[in-house]
Amino acid sequence: MTSLTAELTPVRKSILPKGGDTWESIAARELPDVAQSDAVGMLQSWNLHVFMRASGGVGRMRGDNPILPSDVIFVEAPHRD
Repeated sequence: MTSLTAELTPVRKSILPKGGDTWESIAARELPDVAQSDAVGMLQSWNLHVFMRASGGVGRMRGDNPILPSDVIFVEAPHRD
């Protein structure tokens, strides 16, 4: 019989954003030792489910904040098996 912990897989670190959070504010809080432009790019690449989501209705600018407080935001790269 194998132990239960042997069957568990690592879970990526994630957060729920605070109201009004932007990629920049999350980067500053969660990746403070990384240059902001690099940290924002990393976050966006780890969170394509949020970054690539349409930001709203017809005529809305792509610059609108697409991050919702209910979004799960990964703050580390995917684990390699």
